[in-house]
Amino acid sequence: MREIAINGQKRETTGKKASKLVRKEGLVPCNLYGEKKGENGLPEALSFVASFAELRKAVYTPHVFVVNLNIDGKEHKAIIKELQFHPTTDALLHADFFEVNEDKAITVGIPVKLNGLAQGVRDGGKLNLSIRKIDVTAPYKQIPEILEVDVTNLALGKAIKVGELNFEGLTLATPAQVVVCSVKETRASKSAAAAAAAGK
Repeated sequence: MREIAINGQKRETTGKKASKLVRKEGLVPCNLYGEKKGENGLPEALSFVASFAELRKAVYTPHVFVVNLNIDGKEHKAIIKELQFHPTTDALLHADFFEVNEDKAITVGIPVKLNGLAQGVRDGGKLNLSIRKIDVTAPYKQIPEILEVDVTNLALGKAIKVGELNFEGLTLATPAQVVVCSVKETRASKSAAAAAAAGK
Protein backbone atom coordinates (compact mmCIF):
# COMPACT_ATOMS: atom_id res chain seq x y z
CA MET A 1 0.00 0.00 0.00
CA ARG A 2 1.07 3.57 -0.64
CA GLU A 3 2.02 5.74 2.32
CA ILE A 4 1.35 9.41 2.96
CA ALA A 5 2.31 11.75 5.84
CA ILE A 6 -0.21 13.96 7.64
CA ASN A 7 0.42 16.26 10.59
CA GLY A 8 -2.11 16.84 13.35
CA GLN A 9 -2.63 18.54 16.70
CA LYS A 10 -4.61 17.22 19.66
CA ARG A 11 -8.01 18.77 20.26
CA GLU A 12 -8.67 20.04 23.74
CA THR A 13 -12.31 20.94 23.06
CA THR A 14 -14.83 18.91 21.08
CA GLY A 15 -18.48 19.26 20.08
CA LYS A 16 -20.36 20.95 17.22
CA LYS A 17 -19.43 24.51 18.12
CA ALA A 18 -15.72 23.74 18.47
CA SER A 19 -15.79 21.74 15.22
CA LYS A 20 -17.29 24.67 13.31
CA LEU A 21 -14.56 26.97 14.59
CA VAL A 22 -11.70 24.70 13.51
CA ARG A 23 -13.26 24.18 10.07
CA LYS A 24 -13.26 27.96 9.57
CA GLU A 25 -9.49 27.80 10.11
CA GLY A 26 -9.08 25.25 7.30
CA LEU A 27 -8.80 22.33 9.73
CA VAL A 28 -10.77 19.08 9.86
CA PRO A 29 -11.82 17.38 13.13
CA CYS A 30 -10.49 13.80 13.29
CA ASN A 31 -10.45 10.79 15.61
CA LEU A 32 -7.79 8.11 15.86
CA TYR A 33 -8.92 4.72 17.20
CA GLY A 34 -6.37 2.13 18.31
CA GLU A 35 -5.83 -0.66 20.79
CA LYS A 36 -6.69 1.50 23.80
CA LYS A 37 -10.19 0.90 25.19
CA GLY A 38 -12.29 2.84 27.67
CA GLU A 39 -14.18 1.63 30.74
CA ASN A 40 -17.11 0.51 28.57
CA GLY A 41 -14.84 -1.77 26.54
CA LEU A 42 -15.20 0.32 23.37
CA PRO A 43 -12.17 1.70 21.49
CA GLU A 44 -11.05 5.02 22.92
CA ALA A 45 -10.56 7.86 20.46
CA LEU A 46 -7.73 10.36 20.31
CA SER A 47 -9.28 13.60 19.03
CA PHE A 48 -7.13 15.80 16.82
CA VAL A 49 -7.30 18.20 13.91
CA ALA A 50 -5.43 18.14 10.60
CA SER A 51 -5.31 20.64 7.77
CA PHE A 52 -7.73 20.11 4.91
CA ALA A 53 -4.86 20.78 2.48
CA GLU A 54 -2.98 17.71 3.77
CA LEU A 55 -6.03 15.47 4.17
CA ARG A 56 -7.37 16.11 0.68
CA LYS A 57 -4.35 14.28 -0.83
CA ALA A 58 -5.44 11.09 0.96
CA VAL A 59 -9.21 11.58 0.57
CA TYR A 60 -9.96 12.83 -2.95
CA THR A 61 -8.13 10.02 -4.75
CA PRO A 62 -8.85 6.46 -5.92
CA HIS A 63 -5.75 5.23 -4.08
CA VAL A 64 -5.77 3.68 -0.60
CA PHE A 65 -3.05 4.87 1.75
CA VAL A 66 -1.37 3.92 4.98
CA VAL A 67 -1.25 7.29 6.74
CA ASN A 68 1.80 8.26 8.78
CA LEU A 69 0.14 10.53 11.34
CA ASN A 70 2.32 12.87 13.34
CA ILE A 71 0.17 14.17 16.20
CA ASP A 72 2.06 16.67 18.35
CA GLY A 73 5.34 14.91 17.55
CA LYS A 74 4.10 11.36 18.22
CA GLU A 75 4.02 8.98 15.25
CA HIS A 76 1.05 6.71 14.44
CA LYS A 77 0.46 4.46 11.44
CA ALA A 78 -3.20 4.36 10.47
CA ILE A 79 -5.75 3.87 7.71
CA ILE A 80 -8.81 5.98 7.02
CA LYS A 81 -11.88 4.13 8.31
CA GLU A 82 -14.70 6.62 7.81
CA LEU A 83 -15.24 10.01 6.23
CA GLN A 84 -18.11 12.46 6.64
CA PHE A 85 -18.91 14.94 3.89
CA HIS A 86 -21.28 17.90 3.68
CA PRO A 87 -24.49 16.66 1.97
CA THR A 88 -24.58 19.46 -0.62
CA THR A 89 -21.02 20.79 -1.00
CA ASP A 90 -19.09 17.49 -0.57
CA ALA A 91 -16.70 19.33 1.76
CA LEU A 92 -14.88 17.04 4.20
CA LEU A 93 -16.40 17.48 7.67
CA HIS A 94 -14.78 14.71 9.73
CA ALA A 95 -12.34 11.81 9.41
CA ASP A 96 -11.90 8.67 11.51
CA PHE A 97 -8.59 6.80 11.46
CA PHE A 98 -7.74 3.31 12.75
CA GLU A 99 -4.24 2.61 14.03
CA VAL A 100 -2.43 -0.33 12.41
CA ASN A 101 0.75 -2.33 12.92
CA GLU A 102 2.70 -4.85 10.86
CA ASP A 103 1.22 -7.91 12.59
CA LYS A 104 -2.47 -7.14 13.00
CA ALA A 105 -4.76 -7.89 10.04
CA ILE A 106 -6.97 -5.06 8.82
CA THR A 107 -9.90 -4.98 6.40
CA VAL A 108 -9.82 -2.34 3.69
CA GLY A 109 -11.32 -1.77 0.24
CA ILE A 110 -8.75 -2.01 -2.59
CA PRO A 111 -9.39 -0.73 -6.16
CA VAL A 112 -10.02 -3.29 -8.91
CA LYS A 113 -8.19 -3.13 -12.25
CA LEU A 114 -9.43 -5.23 -15.19
CA ASN A 115 -6.67 -6.63 -17.43
CA GLY A 116 -6.97 -8.04 -20.94
CA LEU A 117 -9.48 -7.88 -23.80
CA ALA A 118 -12.46 -10.05 -22.89
CA GLN A 119 -13.61 -12.65 -25.41
CA GLY A 120 -17.14 -11.30 -25.00
CA VAL A 121 -15.96 -7.83 -26.02
CA ARG A 122 -14.30 -9.31 -29.13
CA ASP A 123 -17.70 -10.85 -29.88
CA GLY A 124 -19.37 -7.43 -29.73
CA GLY A 125 -20.35 -7.23 -26.06
CA LYS A 126 -19.68 -4.45 -23.54
CA LEU A 127 -17.51 -4.95 -20.45
CA ASN A 128 -19.01 -3.55 -17.25
CA LEU A 129 -17.18 -3.08 -13.95
CA SER A 130 -19.78 -3.62 -11.20
CA ILE A 131 -17.70 -2.77 -8.12
CA ARG A 132 -14.71 -0.44 -7.95
CA LYS A 133 -13.23 -1.94 -4.76
CA ILE A 134 -13.03 -5.33 -3.08
CA ASP A 135 -12.64 -5.58 0.70
CA VAL A 136 -9.58 -7.60 1.68
CA THR A 137 -8.18 -8.66 5.06
CA ALA A 138 -4.45 -8.97 5.79
CA PRO A 139 -1.62 -7.18 7.63
CA TYR A 140 -1.23 -3.84 5.85
CA LYS A 141 2.22 -4.64 4.43
CA GLN A 142 0.75 -7.58 2.50
CA ILE A 143 -2.02 -5.51 0.90
CA PRO A 144 -1.35 -4.36 -2.69
CA GLU A 145 -2.26 -0.98 -4.19
CA ILE A 146 -4.64 -2.57 -6.70
CA LEU A 147 -6.27 -5.96 -7.33
CA GLU A 148 -5.70 -7.08 -10.92
CA VAL A 149 -8.42 -9.25 -12.49
CA ASP A 150 -7.76 -11.01 -15.83
CA VAL A 151 -10.88 -10.84 -18.05
CA THR A 152 -9.36 -12.33 -21.23
CA ASN A 153 -11.52 -15.48 -21.15
CA LEU A 154 -14.73 -13.76 -20.02
CA ALA A 155 -17.40 -14.69 -22.55
CA LEU A 156 -20.48 -12.82 -23.74
CA GLY A 157 -23.23 -12.86 -21.10
CA LYS A 158 -20.87 -14.14 -18.40
CA ALA A 159 -19.64 -12.57 -15.15
CA ILE A 160 -16.77 -12.88 -12.68
CA LYS A 161 -17.79 -13.03 -9.01
CA VAL A 162 -15.67 -12.33 -5.95
CA GLY A 163 -15.78 -16.01 -4.97
CA GLU A 164 -13.94 -16.94 -8.18
CA LEU A 165 -10.95 -14.75 -7.34
CA ASN A 166 -7.86 -15.59 -5.32
CA PHE A 167 -5.01 -13.31 -4.26
CA GLU A 168 -1.99 -14.67 -2.41
CA GLY A 169 -1.88 -13.70 1.25
CA LEU A 170 -5.28 -11.99 1.19
CA THR A 171 -8.66 -13.03 2.58
CA LEU A 172 -11.52 -11.53 0.57
CA ALA A 173 -14.08 -9.91 2.86
CA THR A 174 -16.56 -8.88 0.15
CA PRO A 175 -19.32 -11.55 -0.16
CA ALA A 176 -18.46 -14.32 -2.67
CA GLN A 177 -21.66 -13.83 -4.72
CA VAL A 178 -20.95 -10.17 -5.52
CA VAL A 179 -20.34 -9.59 -9.24
CA VAL A 180 -17.03 -7.88 -10.02
CA CYS A 181 -17.50 -7.49 -13.77
CA SER A 182 -19.54 -8.88 -16.65
CA VAL A 183 -19.85 -8.74 -20.44
CA LYS A 184 -23.33 -7.69 -21.50
CA GLU A 185 -24.90 -8.22 -24.87
CA THR A 186 -25.27 -5.25 -27.23
CA ARG A 187 -27.23 -4.78 -30.44
CA ALA A 188 -24.04 -5.48 -32.37
CA SER A 189 -23.40 -8.75 -30.55
CA LYS A 190 -27.03 -9.87 -31.02
CA SER A 191 -26.88 -9.05 -34.73
CA ALA A 192 -23.61 -10.95 -35.09
CA ALA A 193 -25.05 -13.96 -33.25
CA ALA A 194 -28.18 -13.89 -35.45
CA ALA A 195 -26.09 -13.65 -38.62
CA ALA A 196 -23.90 -16.54 -37.50
CA ALA A 197 -26.97 -18.66 -36.74
CA ALA A 198 -28.51 -17.83 -40.11
CA GLY A 199 -25.32 -18.81 -41.92
CA LYS A 200 -25.27 -22.32 -40.45
